[in-house]
Amino acid sequence: MSTKREELFADVDLSQEKLLNRLFHGLLAAASLFGLVMLALLLLDVLWESSQALLTFDIDIGQFLTGTSSSRAEQAGFGASILASIWLMVLTAVLAFFIAVGCAIYLVEYAPRNRVTRLIEANLANLAGVPSIVYGLLVLALIVNDAGLGSVILAGAIALALLIVPIIIVASIESIRAVPSSVRDGSYAMGATKWQTIRKVVLPQAMPGILTGTILALARAIGETAPLIMVGTLLHATRYPMGPLSDFSAMPTQIYNWTYQADRMFNGLAALGIVVLLVALIALYVLAGYLRRRYETEGGTISNV
Repeated sequence: MSTKREELFADVDLSQEKLLNRLFHGLLAAASLFGLVMLALLLLDVLWESSQALLTFDIDIGQFLTGTSSSRAEQAGFGASILASIWLMVLTAVLAFFIAVGCAIYLVEYAPRNRVTRLIEANLANLAGVPSIVYGLLVLALIVNDAGLGSVILAGAIALALLIVPIIIVASIESIRAVPSSVRDGSYAMGATKWQTIRKVVLPQAMPGILTGTILALARAIGETAPLIMVGTLLHATRYPMGPLSDFSAMPTQIYNWTYQADRMFNGLAALGIVVLLVALIALYVLAGYLRRRYETEGGTISNV
C-alpha cells in the first residue's frame, strides 16, 4: 500500500515539474518574441518615416549623403556627419585596440594569479557597465577643459575609446585564455621564448575572438550620443572635418539635433539618418562575422598542416 502511495506522489510531482518546465519555457519564448516584435516595429516605423520623408519632401539622396548640415531643412545634408563618424571610429579603434589587447596579454600571460589580479579583472567587467555619459564628463573635465584640447574629433574619440576599452579587454582575456595550454607548451618545447609564443602562436589563435569583440564594441560606440554631447559637438556641421583636431557633429548627435527641430522636414531627415546609421551597424556586424570565419579557417588550416 505504501509503495503505491509513493508511486502516486512521484507521478504527481513529475507532472507538476513538467508543467512548471512548460510554463517557464513559454515565458522565455514570450519574452524573446516581445523583444523581436518591438525591434521589428521600431525598424518598420523608421523605414516608414524615411519613405514618407522621401515622398513628401522630395529629398535628394545624393545631396543628403554628401552635403553638410544647415539651419534650413531643404539644404541640410548628412555627409559631414558621416565623415566625422568615420574619423571617430578610426581614431577610437587605434586608441582602444592596442591598449586593450596589451592589457589582456599582461593579465593572462604575465600577471600573477592572485587577489589583486582577480580584483582588477572584476573591476574591468564592472567598467563595461558604466553609463557612457560618465566617460563624456571625464573627457570634458580633463581633456577638453583642463588640457585645452577643445571640442574636437580627437576628444570624442578619447571618450569613446574609454567607453569600449573595458569591453575589448574582457573579450580579449577570454579569447587568449581559450587557447589550449598544450599549444603554448609545444611552442616552448621548440625553443621559442615567451614573447615569441604569444606573438606567433597565442595571438593568431585568439585573434578571431579579439577582432569580433573589438568590432562589436565599435558598433556600440558608433551609436553613442551622450559622450559626444558632453564633449561639445556642433549642432550643425556646416563643413567637412579635415582631421582629428576639427570641430564635428557625428551621425548620432546630428540625428539627435534634427529630432528636436520644429520643422517636420528635419524629422524626416532624422529618419533617413537613422537608416544610414543602421546600415553602418549592419556593415560592422557583417565585417565581424567575416573576419571571425576567415581567421578560424586560417587557424584550422595551420593546425592541419
